[in-house]
Amino acid sequence: MQYTLHDFKREVIDWLITKYGFLVKPSGKAVYIEGAGTRRNADVLIAAGHRRYYTYKAAYNQTYEEGICFFNSLGDCTYNFPKQHSDNCTKKHQATNRWFKHSVRILKNARNKLIVDKKIEGDLAPSYFIEGLLYNVPNDRFGGNEVANFKDVLDWILTTDRSNFVCANGMYYLCHATSPVTWRAEKRDRFINAISDLWNNW
Repeated sequence: MQYTLHDFKREVIDWLITKYGFLVKPSGKAVYIEGAGTRRNADVLIAAGHRRYYTYKAAYNQTYEEGICFFNSLGDCTYNFPKQHSDNCTKKHQATNRWFKHSVRILKNARNKLIVDKKIEGDLAPSYFIEGLLYNVPNDRFGGNEVANFKDVLDWILTTDRSNFVCANGMYYLCHATSPVTWRAEKRDRFINAISDLWNNW
């Protein structure tokens, strides 16, 4: 009898419902568990291991990248590489004298203000893609002081060719017309223009 990832996901959700009851709310990709008491809200991603192979000559002679795969509520499979994403962001943070993660937080805060002010939709610029956007900025554009750092980073993003930007995991282009793990270029550009307008009218 074949045991699939769909079977595994169903059994995990059943167990979570047994444990947390009506607080469990399966959504598109993850399973949301509402916080209660001292326990905070949580998102549970039910995933399996995935490998992207480059060579396979034998069981002892192969090269690959280790990632994960998971299904959304429509049954579409997504492949991702969270370890590479985390490792690359950490290296970028170190290479920018600890300005990278700080810059990501600033851009996320600016996004949140735009959402509150109803200038952009809530799903226009997920945090994952904001990290990917800034990952492509050259290291020497970060630093100085708060104002200079933000201006230099934003100016570079606005004036460069963004077509070859990659995700922070280094495994995919940041934007693609159809890939489920990438940003849509029109959403990226709308977000960048909204951030630019916010900066110019501050």
